[in-house]
Amino acid sequence: MDTPGYVVLSRMSSQLRALDALANNLANVDTPGYQAQRPLFSRFLQPRPSAPGIARETGVNYAIDRATWRETQPGPLATTGNPFDLALRGDGFFAVETPQGERFTRNGRFTLSPERELTDAEGNAVLDDRGRPITFGAADTRIEVMGDGTVRSENGVLGKLRIVRFEGMQALRPEGNQRFATDEPPVAVERPGVVQGAVEGSNVQSVLELNRITRNTRAFQGAVNFADAENDRLKTAVERILRSNA
Repeated sequence: MDTPGYVVLSRMSSQLRALDALANNLANVDTPGYQAQRPLFSRFLQPRPSAPGIARETGVNYAIDRATWRETQPGPLATTGNPFDLALRGDGFFAVETPQGERFTRNGRFTLSPERELTDAEGNAVLDDRGRPITFGAADTRIEVMGDGTVRSENGVLGKLRIVRFEGMQALRPEGNQRFATDEPPVAVERPGVVQGAVEGSNVQSVLELNRITRNTRAFQGAVNFADAENDRLKTAVERILRSNA
C-alpha cells in the first residue's frame, strides 16, 4: 500500500470510531443520566525529506484517534412521582458503593431494597455524607428529600446524600453507561439542588445524533470510494508495468 492508501485508511479508521460513538449515544438516548461521548481526533504530520532541486513539501497528514470526551451538560428532568427517584439540577454526582468500591452516577432512579436501604437499579447502596448506606426504618413511610440532599421521614432526619463533584470531569472513567470511577478526590457539593420525584434523562438529542450519523456515514463511504479507486489505480499501474516488461 502506498502513501495515499495509508492516509485514507487512517481516515476510515477514524470515521468508523466516530460512528461507533454515535451509535452508542443513540442507543442510550433513554438511559437516565447518560452523557454523550465524542471522539477526539488530531492529525499526525509525517515530514517528507527535501532533495536538491526539489521544493520541500510539508508532509503527509494522518488522522489519529486521541481520546474520548463527554458532554457534561445536564439532561432534561422527567417527573415520575416516585419518592425514591432523585435528580440533580446542577453539577455533581450521587455516590454509590459497589463491589469495586465507591462509584459515581447521575442516574437517580433509586429503589428501596429488602433490607430497606436506598439502592440503585443494580442493588448498590446509595451513600450518605459519612460514606454509609441510607437506611429506612419500618415506621418511615413519608419520605422527603430536601434540595440540599437531606433525607427525612415523619420520624426525623435519616441522613444526607453524599453528592460530589470533580475538578477534572473528563478524567472520570466510565464503567458501563451510567457509573464513573476516578482517582481524583471528590469535592462535596454544598447546594446540589436535589429534585425528588424526578429523574434526569440522557443529554443525547436524537435528531442531532441521527444527523451526525448521516454525515459521518457519507464521509466514511467517501473514504471507501477513494480506497477502491486507489486500489484500481495501483492494479492498472502494475498491469502496465508487467506488459511493458513482457
